[in-house]
Amino acid sequence: MEKRFEHWLARDPDPRSRDELKGLIDTGNDQELARRFAGRLEFGTAGLRGVVGAGPAMMNRLVIRETSAGLGAYLLHEVANGAVRGIIVAYDGRPDSRTFASDAACVFAALGFTVYLTDTVTPTPVAAFGVVQLNAAAAVVVTASHNPPEYNGYKVYWENGAQIIPPHDAGIAAAIETAALEEIPWMEADDARAAGKIQGLGADFVRRYIETLQASDLFSAAGSKPSIAIAYTAMHGVGADIAETLLAEAGFDQVYSVAGQREPDGNFPTVNFPNPEEPGAMDAVLALASKHRATLACANDPDADRLAVAVRTATGGYQQLTGDMLGVLLADHLLQQTHAFVPIVCSTIVSSNMLQRIAEAAGADYYQTLTGFKWLSNVALEHEDDQHQFLFAYEEAIGYACGRQVRDKDGLSALLAFAQLTQGLADRGKTVLDQLEQLYRRHGLFLTGQRSIALQAGAPSVGELLRANPPEQIAGSPVVQMEDLNSGIRQYADGRTEKLEFPPSDVLIYRLENKAMVIVRPSGTEPKLKCYYEVVEHIPESAVFDTAMAQAQAALDELAASHQQAIATLLGKAA
Repeated sequence: MEKRFEHWLARDPDPRSRDELKGLIDTGNDQELARRFAGRLEFGTAGLRGVVGAGPAMMNRLVIRETSAGLGAYLLHEVANGAVRGIIVAYDGRPDSRTFASDAACVFAALGFTVYLTDTVTPTPVAAFGVVQLNAAAAVVVTASHNPPEYNGYKVYWENGAQIIPPHDAGIAAAIETAALEEIPWMEADDARAAGKIQGLGADFVRRYIETLQASDLFSAAGSKPSIAIAYTAMHGVGADIAETLLAEAGFDQVYSVAGQREPDGNFPTVNFPNPEEPGAMDAVLALASKHRATLACANDPDADRLAVAVRTATGGYQQLTGDMLGVLLADHLLQQTHAFVPIVCSTIVSSNMLQRIAEAAGADYYQTLTGFKWLSNVALEHEDDQHQFLFAYEEAIGYACGRQVRDKDGLSALLAFAQLTQGLADRGKTVLDQLEQLYRRHGLFLTGQRSIALQAGAPSVGELLRANPPEQIAGSPVVQMEDLNSGIRQYADGRTEKLEFPPSDVLIYRLENKAMVIVRPSGTEPKLKCYYEVVEHIPESAVFDTAMAQAQAALDELAASHQQAIATLLGKAA
């Protein structure tokens, strides 16, 4: 182990992390040292994400340099003319992000790539947009998105503008392992800029993103001059400048931004957790919305690739929409527009099945994918041709892609689309909640929820326990169909089986006789089991909507509680 410490210290370019590691060695903190050197921070389809600190299992400058050396070597092997086409490197507002991005750029430049390094903090979707616009071989964004302040990350986009998927993730990971044993290619930043190997991406590049959205029929102004008021927060992230510009240039002149959360600050001083979905995270923007009687209270997450929305109710309060509610509203809005092609829309297996109903009614092609926008974007691209083009995709964790400009989730274009949707409804004397009720009455009331079960270290695999003890009913309703994405088999209650088309994944899906659905999958980052629930209710024409919604919520709560109890009992028996 001592040789590993010496090897690391000899390569680490950062005096802070070297001192940190020396401190752990000097104090004999063997447990912490063992944790940090147990293995490398795993590179997956989302790249890297972890706590900043010394050691190969943490985020630091040496890990960034080794990762960039491995990624660069892989790109040179896999992407034609990759070095000439270049790599985009962008970064968010976290304390180490600019330095990490500069390190990555210097490694790529030493490998012969032209590097397009953003001049300042940049939203993740703007960097993804640039891959196709600049015909780049790839993009890297140094960001930890909505994770806590102590985290940072390294997100990779492939030459098609989408996040990487297998086999590239494994190929890059193997190349990184090799790079960690070799001398890291390096070119000083000043030398790289002088040689034209590092080129800046500045205001002109951001302007191209804005004007590309504005040129799309999906975001063209329609109807009267916008009159609604919007409260907005960047949540200490990087979205404010572009968000405010998009809204202002679309005519929205009553936009109020939370001043204390507008500028990038990777310490996130005013929120406990910089995720708009977390309780309390939107308190500041809701207070601002109430002050100005705004129709919408909107939040981007810190790298601006996700969007949360709360809408003003008839009583003057605010109701935060779930990711699924926002998703079906945006889908319906975009599908109502005239298209010269058959639209493609997509959602993930843990998102509401309501999108499929809406797509079928609109004559659109619908595809369902595994969890994660990497799958949504790549599956959509696979099905595009002259007659079929991508229009919309979403995942229930408030991620939305509106149109073909960005091949990943984009909280900025989604913000503009939802503002225009809301204004269009206002022009007709309707509200967002009126429209949601109309969709529920037309297609069925699909209500979703999520619960998590914390697991003890060393606990038996819940997936294997469930496979060995398949439930015959959940919350009193018979299981009529079970899909095991690990084995790739769909099994019906009568014994029939079918092969699934999804890539293997540790996910179980139960479809019940009463049209409800339960999905179980382990978290990829934490010791917990994630459970997703959906109930579907028909609303009689004469029914009061609030009553129907209350009944659906009660059914959802009962489904979740019954299933959670069954899981707890199963774990108790296995203990």
